[in-house]
Amino acid sequence: MAAYGAAALVALGDPTRQAIVELLAGGPRAVGEIARDLPVSRPAVSQHLRVLKEAGLVTDRRDGTRRLYELDPAGAEAVRDYLDRLWSNALAAFKTAAEHADQPDEDRGEDLRERDDTQREDRNRT
Repeated sequence: MAAYGAAALVALGDPTRQAIVELLAGGPRAVGEIARDLPVSRPAVSQHLRVLKEAGLVTDRRDGTRRLYELDPAGAEAVRDYLDRLWSNALAAFKTAAEHADQPDEDRGEDLRERDDTQREDRNRT
């Protein structure tokens, strides 16, 4: 996964940042408006917004004397693309495993015999 997507997932790992993203899903907001709806201070909200901005999930723009923060559609799309790829890979692996599950072990090839030998050796060592 690209660092961009990784940073976004790490940023979303924090419950406060998740709450901020949910608030911003309703439209642009200033720091004070966000802080009013959360149990954290304005400086803490600013720090969380900085992390979200660095992760590519939030953008900001000047509106008079204040800054408005809003979700960055490109960042949300990058996270979704990553999760879609992950899900597709998981489904493909499951399909392969399911297709081979009905075959007797001797028909599944050398890999299973090697795995069984390795497991047997591990048990003998303990």
